[in-house]
Amino acid sequence: MVEKLNVLVDGGKATPGPPLGPALGPLGLNIVEIIKAINDKTKSFEGMKVPVTLIVDPKSKAFTIEVGTPPTSALIAKELKIEKGSGDAGKTRVGNLSLAQAIKIANMKADAMQAKTLKARVLEVVGTCVSNGVTVEGKPAKECSKEIQAGRYDKQLAG
Repeated sequence: MVEKLNVLVDGGKATPGPPLGPALGPLGLNIVEIIKAINDKTKSFEGMKVPVTLIVDPKSKAFTIEVGTPPTSALIAKELKIEKGSGDAGKTRVGNLSLAQAIKIANMKADAMQAKTLKARVLEVVGTCVSNGVTVEGKPAKECSKEIQAGRYDKQLAG
């Protein structure tokens, strides 16, 4: 029977401590080897929490690592070099995301998002900006969202 383990680890900095060590110990696996593999695969998400699914066959000791993408809010925070979103999104602004940055995040999350088109994915990213107190293109995120829907940025969003 294959074991599936879903954990949230720090990108590139997983350790043999909880949650991984205690879950892997009873399976008799080489924990150091697995931690090293996870850190190699999550290096690009350094400083963020990354969802990782570990699929283990306890009989053969074979394992597969599937790395998810961090939450959109974490990618926005990394792009803007801020600790976290605003605690009071309606009043406090913590940063300004350019449309190019929103497109970059939308492309990083392409596999995880439901939206089929780039325009729809960018709208999802801009929607996350609303709740994080982040402006987009110097305007409140809701205003920018309306402009995207109206087709103002269709040239940049073609593709």
